[in-house]
Amino acid sequence: MPNAVELKGKRVLVIGLARTGVATALFCASHGAQVTATDLRPENELGDAPATLRAAGVHLKFGALADEFFFAQDLIIPSPGVPADSPQLMAARAEGGIIWSEIELASRFLLGKLIAITGSNGKTTTTSLVAHILRSAGFSTILAGNIGTPLIACVASSRDDSVTVAELSSFQLEVIQTFRPNISVFLNLTPDHLDRHRTLANYAAAKSRIFENQTERDFALLNADDPAVTPLAPMRPQVFWFSRKQRVGQGAFVKDAQIFFRRDGEEEALLRVADISLVGAHNLENVLAAVAAAKLAGAATSEIAKAVKKFAGVEHRLEFVAEISGVRYYNDSKATNVDATLKALEAFPGRILIILGGKDKDSDYAPLRQALSARATLALLIGDAAEKIAQQINGSIAIAQAGTLDRAVEIAERTAKPGDIVLLAPACASFDQFENYEHRGRVFKELVSKLAQRSAISANTAAAPKGK
Repeated sequence: MPNAVELKGKRVLVIGLARTGVATALFCASHGAQVTATDLRPENELGDAPATLRAAGVHLKFGALADEFFFAQDLIIPSPGVPADSPQLMAARAEGGIIWSEIELASRFLLGKLIAITGSNGKTTTTSLVAHILRSAGFSTILAGNIGTPLIACVASSRDDSVTVAELSSFQLEVIQTFRPNISVFLNLTPDHLDRHRTLANYAAAKSRIFENQTERDFALLNADDPAVTPLAPMRPQVFWFSRKQRVGQGAFVKDAQIFFRRDGEEEALLRVADISLVGAHNLENVLAAVAAAKLAGAATSEIAKAVKKFAGVEHRLEFVAEISGVRYYNDSKATNVDATLKALEAFPGRILIILGGKDKDSDYAPLRQALSARATLALLIGDAAEKIAQQINGSIAIAQAGTLDRAVEIAERTAKPGDIVLLAPACASFDQFENYEHRGRVFKELVSKLAQRSAISANTAAAPKGK
């Protein structure tokens, strides 16, 4: 731990009491810090977290805090949902305050190697696949980050011989100082979170910080097919690429329906594209990135091929839910931006009834028009963004204002014909009607499950012999 920091006796302020904030406060308290944790929400909206934190000796404050309280801290750790340019954080920074993200703090205690993965789309699938490959290859592997378990919560289980694979967002990366992955992966870049970052350039700059502290001993892996990513290639780490369209000098690419890995002028076939069970061209890119990262981490080719063949995907990412009366239902609740929804549409040949909407992130939905016209038959709109989406896609497809997810599923059931696909790929955040995208996806699956049960009962009733 070359950058480890002494927390004992330090005054630490943790802002935001969602999953990451709670884990951070508990970690700091366990290391002897004088921790204050705060949230704008009242205590009665925070579940069991306040009691857990108090039991660990954490002081709690709810509602807005005075600027002077920020100035009195030795270290401030905002949760990812707290903008780095909020007035109080900027004021504290101007007064010399130290402000780190949770991943910065975690990296100073984490043992072993670190693979960090970012991008606008595909992070969770790629991160999960890298971890799956490394576990299958016999590595002591930890899966962490924005995928569910905060990196700070994984410090205790890390060892000198472990490999931590972490999914990272722009929110986490924008407040780092010495954070340094051994292998960094930048999957793609499309407009997202512009309500927070304001411009695509700011968003790209935040994500590019993943390379900032890497050295010549480290690896950076980037998408050679994404013109927004290629200019971001760093200078210091060894740069590798992945591509489904072209042969790359160093990295993974597709040739003759196989995935190859090229390094120092030597090419090696890893597996056939036909062996990948994930649907969609974007998932081929995710696999290319994952196998390249696994190769750079030292995984054997035979283990990589076996692991990819067995990987069935991740919940809420083009997840097949059920087939009911010839209609297939897919859950892609993780499609929280326009580009992710476009990729979901492109994964199917057509006849799609798509559920769109949720909390708008200052997105432009007009780029959906062509794909909707070519592949979909009906857009079912839900949530706060429904009216904006309707205005921007009007004329490209039939529209139904469903309002809520359960109503959208009801309309889809009545409208869909055998051979159709009902696809939840909202292009929006979920926070207007749901706790998060996972909650939205689970509700969708529950609604589809109820449809399947009713359909089965109806079929059994129809098939039962009638009495005389």
